[in-house]
Amino acid sequence: MTDANPAASSIPVLAIDGPSGSGKGTISRLVAQRVGWHFLDSGALYRGVGLAAAWGDIDLSDASALVRCTFDTQIQFLENGGGEPHIIVNGKDATDELRTETAGAAASAIAAIPEVRAALKDRQRAYRQPPGLVADGRDMGTVIFPDAPYKVFLTASAEERAERRHKQLSEKGISVTLPGLLREILARDARDATRAVAPLRPAEDAVRIDTTGLSIEAVVERVLALLPAR
Repeated sequence: MTDANPAASSIPVLAIDGPSGSGKGTISRLVAQRVGWHFLDSGALYRGVGLAAAWGDIDLSDASALVRCTFDTQIQFLENGGGEPHIIVNGKDATDELRTETAGAAASAIAAIPEVRAALKDRQRAYRQPPGLVADGRDMGTVIFPDAPYKVFLTASAEERAERRHKQLSEKGISVTLPGLLREILARDARDATRAVAPLRPAEDAVRIDTTGLSIEAVVERVLALLPAR
């Protein structure tokens, strides 16, 4: 749904933004399950386009080719019995491939291209469906859903985010080093915060939650407390 659809404004949105590894994906999915709202993993859309570009041997510096790839790439989310949904890119289950650091770096690179962001804007807004939406990303509260009545910005120390990512990837059998992950996280933070279009920053009306040292359930409860009684 686009800004031109007045009916969309009546559908509540909880926008959860934050840097890589802050826990926003896990928290957003769990909150959506608790309240029975739809869930948007906006980062998966960028990762999906980046992966499709890699499959097509498209240079990440070729903006026009990436825009064509964005329109041509089909991305589906298949529910997985309450767990992390499977992500299908152009008919292929790419769930694990999308979670690699290579896919994350590609997503960060193409996210800096204004034409790609514009091409994905309406696709993201189309997830705003009754009874409500929990949107996870980096510009959900500032660009995609600036009128969202509920906004959260999650943070955590870079060291803790690297440790979380290391644990997550190790459990999936992906070999990575903690120092390498920390360098990649810091580099991505810098790219996301300094890009010219939709830089990573909290919305002025967002509630900031530092998740360093907090359990997943503790963060979920803090976020749920911001929503009206269900």
